[in-house]
Amino acid sequence: MLKILIDNKDGNVWDISKIVADVTWKTSRIGKAGSLEFTLIKNALGQDAAFKYSNGDIVRVQEVEDNINVFYGYIFSVEGGRDEAVKITCYDQLRYLMANETYVLANVTASDVVRRIAADFQLKLGRIDDTGYIIPTMSQNDQKLFDTICKALDLTLMNTGLNYVFFDDFGALSVRNIEDLLLDFIIGDGSLMTDYTHKVSIDQDTYNKIKLYKDNKETGQREIYQAYDSANMAKWGVLQLYQSVDENMNAAQINELLDNLATLKNRESRTLKIEAIGDLRVRAGSYLRIQIQEYGINQPFLVDECKHYFEGADHTMSLELKAIMKVV
Repeated sequence: MLKILIDNKDGNVWDISKIVADVTWKTSRIGKAGSLEFTLIKNALGQDAAFKYSNGDIVRVQEVEDNINVFYGYIFSVEGGRDEAVKITCYDQLRYLMANETYVLANVTASDVVRRIAADFQLKLGRIDDTGYIIPTMSQNDQKLFDTICKALDLTLMNTGLNYVFFDDFGALSVRNIEDLLLDFIIGDGSLMTDYTHKVSIDQDTYNKIKLYKDNKETGQREIYQAYDSANMAKWGVLQLYQSVDENMNAAQINELLDNLATLKNRESRTLKIEAIGDLRVRAGSYLRIQIQEYGINQPFLVDECKHYFEGADHTMSLELKAIMKVV
């Protein structure tokens, strides 16, 4: 059972659990704030005359029976008309990261970047894992705060193979290693899943030839580092990734990056879309085991997008998942 509260920030907290319908909770792993949408019935029987709601009010959602904190965010739009139904849209703290700012950073980790931005924009922090990799330099001119954080996490993944997830954990910004977010249950044949779509592709983010370059200011030459897979080039054609590296990286660091990129990119991408009975432990950034016998799938997948739907007593979810390649 969901408990939904509105906090007017004036000392009044209202339990609206019995006057809401069509609740949808959405989370995304990259670049989007978590959202909560629901329909509220105004002027319901027995409703307190002092009850009110407006943009900026705090909305908290908890699952009472299992004591799960689901959503903590703020009302961003109120849409109503002549009838009694009012559509409320809320976003979590990540919504404030859609602002643009310029940052020129040096010798920072992705964790440092999150802490810096949170301090600059007065956002609350939760658990921030140490992402470890020190980014030599990173310049973001007039970029969304979200994009700056995502870039720092991408650089960490490319250089270390370690995958970290950034999300709002019930009102607190968190950075966690996905290995720590592996859920202890399975979705698949005979377990929660009601439908699925499976896709294997080389159309996005697949590269079998990788070229990294660095402009050497001392010699005036462009240094090229490359790796390629002849077998996959013969099979798929030449799919080339060509990008610059930080000028402060030495040859050993560039070659390590090259090896990591070859491991991460030289493969087919495997994605799944799953419809399932809802479980509130699942959100974008979760890591969970999927079993589908037809395609020989029995491995953990990373949840890219997660949507929970509540209609009366029914709770379902839609998941978009991706298989991830680990760098050994």
